Amino acid sequence: MIFLTALPLFWIMISASRGGHWGAWMPLSISAFEGTCVSIPCRFDFPDELRPAVVHGVWYFNSPYPKNYPPVVFKSRTQVVHESFQGRSRLLGDLGLRNCTLLLSNLSPELGGKYYFRGDLGGYNQYTFSEHSVLDIINTPNIVVPPEVVAGTEVEVSCMVPDNCPELHPELSWLGHEGLGEPAVLGRLREDEGTWVQMSLLHFTPTREANGHRLGCQASFPNTTLQFEGYASLDVKYPPVIVDMNSSVEAIEGSHVSLLCGADSNPPPLLTWMRDGTVLREAVAESLLLELDEVTPGEDGVYACLAENAYGQDNRTVGLSVMYAPWKPTVNGTMVAVEGETVSILCSTQSNPDPILTIFKEKQILATVIYESELQLELPAVTPEDGGEYWCVAENQYGQRATAFNLSVEFAPIILLESHCAAARDTVQCLCVVKANPEPSVAFELPSRNVTVNETEREFVYSERSGLLLTSILTLRGQAQAPPRVICTSRNLYGTKSLELPFQGAHRLMWAKIGPVGAVVAFAILIAIVCYVTQTRRKKNVTESPSFSAGDNPPVLFSSNFRASGVPEKYESREVSTQECH
Repeated sequence: MIFLTALPLFWIMISASRGGHWGAWMPLSISAFEGTCVSIPCRFDFPDELRPAVVHGVWYFNSPYPKNYPPVVFKSRTQVVHESFQGRSRLLGDLGLRNCTLLLSNLSPELGGKYYFRGDLGGYNQYTFSEHSVLDIINTPNIVVPPEVVAGTEVEVSCMVPDNCPELHPELSWLGHEGLGEPAVLGRLREDEGTWVQMSLLHFTPTREANGHRLGCQASFPNTTLQFEGYASLDVKYPPVIVDMNSSVEAIEGSHVSLLCGADSNPPPLLTWMRDGTVLREAVAESLLLELDEVTPGEDGVYACLAENAYGQDNRTVGLSVMYAPWKPTVNGTMVAVEGETVSILCSTQSNPDPILTIFKEKQILATVIYESELQLELPAVTPEDGGEYWCVAENQYGQRATAFNLSVEFAPIILLESHCAAARDTVQCLCVVKANPEPSVAFELPSRNVTVNETEREFVYSERSGLLLTSILTLRGQAQAPPRVICTSRNLYGTKSLELPFQGAHRLMWAKIGPVGAVVAFAILIAIVCYVTQTRRKKNVTESPSFSAGDNPPVLFSSNFRASGVPEKYESREVSTQECH
């Protein structure tokens, strides 16, 4: 269905007197192209009783009152007109037939305005109609575009021009319609009584690319050089499409990052930057920047840009990868194990990119992974040698971090082979070196004398621990006789170990050479010396010398004072008295 947007043209009638009717009909407005002509249709009436012999008429310009001396457009009595209308105006209608149609030729802009008709029947029977017709001189076709043009929805655009010149009729053609559609020319249409238009229609379905397209209509008059063009820009509404956005972004921790989102839409969209559902920034604009200062690993993730207007929406995402050095590794797992158990240790960290993880001990690499955030170290059937300090090191191109941890392997005591006794002059010193975890107890046993001394008796035994090694030293003084057998016994909650300590050096051979008689003599001398020393020290400090009963062991000197080994002086030799010294 075609709806014509009518020019405001209609006929009017003016009522005059009670005895009859003065009336005139003409369009309220009429238009024509500059340089062409226009026929203003006009019809009038007067009371029947007047019966004039001749009917005259006058057309005035811009005023209906003769006393104002308006320009005369046409006058039937004298043919005298204003200079502006000379050769341009003539009456097409027959006034006797009450037809006052006026023709104006060679139109120019100054002829646009109001036109009034005055009926002249002679004498006092003259009447100027107050209503008038307004002439509009145009030079562009009228292109009518719907108020709203939406992409994807068919529209109808019309081109309409006046066709009120009986001498020249326009022909219409479209300009810039290629790709839009084929026009349909409707031809000459009567708009209202006495006025005509030429119309052409263009049907098409616009796309977003048609927004802003300049569409034209041309009116040309055959056999003349007259051409008139009119243009309209299409305002096509369409939903947003995001056309400009970062690809995936990599940034070093602490740097500045700018994320850009640009969208094409009409009208402009509301752009919104979001992350995890939280709005970070929004604005009505064609593009929107999201600025991130001194980015941290916590800002790593996916960012979304949403563009929306009344006709739809679009969204896209961009990933931000924050590159940073590894965090200090964390170590989880068993840090204390019993010999023979399986130990599992997990070292983990965070970094971007994933690091190279390495676990080593004493500069020996035990396990490593590349571009992983976790490293598992399995130690099956651990031994004491597996205990100690380990390092987990994480590194990538942005830095290195390390964490130290200790693995404690618990095991029964082991008496090392370097444990032995040695004699020098009248002194025998026994060294017992024990490896154990947890720390063991150590005792020295002299089976031939039925004496046992442990490391808590610091007056006789000096002990020192270094790592897993416990070193205990027993010192026997005044041993002119054959050296006694010494057994070292060590125990902890995982077991007990005993070892008879071997003698080192040539001292045992000395006793074998002097024989039994020499041994008795040497023993007597030793007893005399011990008794003398004992009695002398007892006089000086009785409180420092414990006494033994008649049934106690023979005099034996226990000491932890081994000056050759750098033992502290506070552990002085202690004398033990017997009945043989009385």
